[in-house]
Amino acid sequence: MIFKKENSFFRLSLLIFIVITSLYLSLIAFTPSQMTVLAGEVYRVEFFSPFRLQLSAETSGIQVERLGIGNRTSVFSMPYTLKGTQYGQNKVQLSLFGLVPVKDINVNVIPARELIVCGNTVGIRLYIKGILVVGVSGVLTSDGNEVIPVKDAGLEPGDFIIAVNNKEIEKITDLSKIINESGEKAVSIRFIHDSQVKEARVTPVQSAEDGKYRIGIWVRDSTAGIGTLTYIEEETGKFGALGHGITDIDTGIMMPVKNGELLKSSVYGIRKGLQGTPGELQGDFLKSPEVIGEIYWNTAFGVFGRINKNILSNLKGRKYPVGTRSMVKEGPATILSNIQGEEVEEFSVEIQKIARKNLSGPKSMIIKITDPRLLNETGGIIQGMSGSPIIQNGRIIGAITHVLVNDPTRGYGIFIETMLGMN
Repeated sequence: MIFKKENSFFRLSLLIFIVITSLYLSLIAFTPSQMTVLAGEVYRVEFFSPFRLQLSAETSGIQVERLGIGNRTSVFSMPYTLKGTQYGQNKVQLSLFGLVPVKDINVNVIPARELIVCGNTVGIRLYIKGILVVGVSGVLTSDGNEVIPVKDAGLEPGDFIIAVNNKEIEKITDLSKIINESGEKAVSIRFIHDSQVKEARVTPVQSAEDGKYRIGIWVRDSTAGIGTLTYIEEETGKFGALGHGITDIDTGIMMPVKNGELLKSSVYGIRKGLQGTPGELQGDFLKSPEVIGEIYWNTAFGVFGRINKNILSNLKGRKYPVGTRSMVKEGPATILSNIQGEEVEEFSVEIQKIARKNLSGPKSMIIKITDPRLLNETGGIIQGMSGSPIIQNGRIIGAITHVLVNDPTRGYGIFIETMLGMN
């Protein structure tokens, strides 16, 4: 009997240990490592645990206050407020009973600010640093054979040609001219492969189709498409658009920008999104292109640059204060989008989920379109709407980035502070 009692006590102790350890690990996993707050704003944060949790300030630039029982949302909730008093990086610590550290949270305090929020479609034209190899193919020669001159040179789709015969290459026409003029003489090609600069010698062959010399590659030096302008900083003219990067359609490679142009656009048609088939806004910007800004960066979090001064003075965008991710809540919100002509309209959406781990990526929120008219017109989120600003509680809190292909009524969003951090 004594053995059975000891065994039962051991099992109970082990169960308690497992429960406590699981709760501790879940707190570590689901408590964010960093937060961004606006100076002077009061933020409510809430933790859930059957054990007493304590949040305390580790630096002087942040104030922490524990709320009373009347502010709890459940019996296990422990609510606190945070207030940033000094710009810059600060730190708070979450602990069990004020004794066992759970996690340090870095709190970045930034100035409160307003943005000109847009929502209008724009044309985007990017010129690449180097010449992107998008494919390798054979060259048909006069004797009827198909030859691939670059076969053993190491050049692959996704590589960037930066020089030929020690001459920097900026355009496809430059590449074609040097290769054609070399005739049957080998050319030296300098290229970037997996972030490493490499060099190869390739001997061109004459094509039976047009008599020109070729080395058997398909290449691209620019790309163009339509997207949505998210915001503009009034003081600087800096803008952010899309909320995600532009990748090459054939290779999936992020396009490194040498320079680019933001073009005025209008919407003349819609291809409605269906399950498994993304829809598309059909925009007009290349027939008579009007440049309204310069593009400097193409990143995973959007396309960034500066609006022309004469355009900035004529903008009709509305100013909204910035809402940090700490302010974002699951529930109703709206987006600003341009689905007809040049008119920007407001449509209702619902924020269904906020990512706890992917806090700084283009898929930080799941958004569902709830507006009946938008669903009827577009089927939900379609190509060209990427960058549409998300508004909640009178603040800009993010932008639409991607559609869920199997459910076009839903898609992803990025936090506005992530986009601002890249500009």
